[in-house]
Parts: sequence; structure tokens; C-alpha cells
Amino acid sequence: MRAPSAAAQGLRIAGYASVFNLPDKSGDMVMPGAFADASAPLPLLWQHQAGEPIGFVESVREDARGLRITAHIVGQGRGAQAAALVRAGAIDGLSFGYRVKAASPARNGRRLERLELVEVSLVTFPMQREARVLGWQEENAHAGSEI
Repeated sequence: MRAPSAAAQGLRIAGYASVFNLPDKSGDMVMPGAFADASAPLPLLWQHQAGEPIGFVESVREDARGLRITAHIVGQGRGAQAAALVRAGAIDGLSFGYRVKAASPARNGRRLERLELVEVSLVTFPMQREARVLGWQEENAHAGSEI
């Protein structure tokens, strides 16, 4: 039996879907604690397209910087294409879909104080410039290890 190719085996990624206290392109700023109720698993989408799932978010947690995620990109279809782009360094943006539960006005937007996290997406142009994939590993490499 032939071993599956790296693309067919999928890819695990880690990074920040949101960074706290940093205005995004629309002026909104996510505040620490906004994702206190968030939990995985969640859909991992391609460019926020509901019809283009590419995997799933395995874990979400807030730390001092923002919302750190780990996710699995499947090794078939659009997922295989997305994984190849991540491996090549051609795409590394992350973004998130949400519903506002609590917000307050800010100078050029809103302070997002409590959010319902709906999905995370791999994107070309993230709304927050520092919301990025920070690392990746082949799915078969050292299962269960941190990236």
C-alpha cells in the first residue's frame, strides 16, 4: 500500500484569529475577555465562505495577546489547495466570524467586549493585520505535539 501524500494527510496550523486592543481595518477593537465563552470545535472556512469548509478549529483560548487557535486543514478538495498555499507561505491570514453580544462606542469604531465566535477562516487579507498563522506541521508528524 502506498503512503498518502503530505497534501492528502492534511495540515495542522496554529496562530491568532484575533489580537486584543488592536483596531482592525474598520476601527473595531476586540477586548480581552471577549471570547470567554468560546469553545471548539468550530468550522475552519476558506475566506469566510460558508460553502467552502476546509477543516475545523481544534482549540481556542485567550491569552495575553489574543485568541490563539489550533486547527486542522483537511487534505482533500479546497483544503488541499489551502494547505499547499500555507506550506508555500502564500497565505497566512486568519479572521473570525462572530455575533456581537456586548460592545461600546470607541473613537473610530467599537470596543467588542463579548462575542459569540461562529467560525475561523483562512484569509488573504485579515481585518486585523496581526491575525496570522504562526506555525504549521504535517498532520502525520508527531501527532499530539504542540505547534
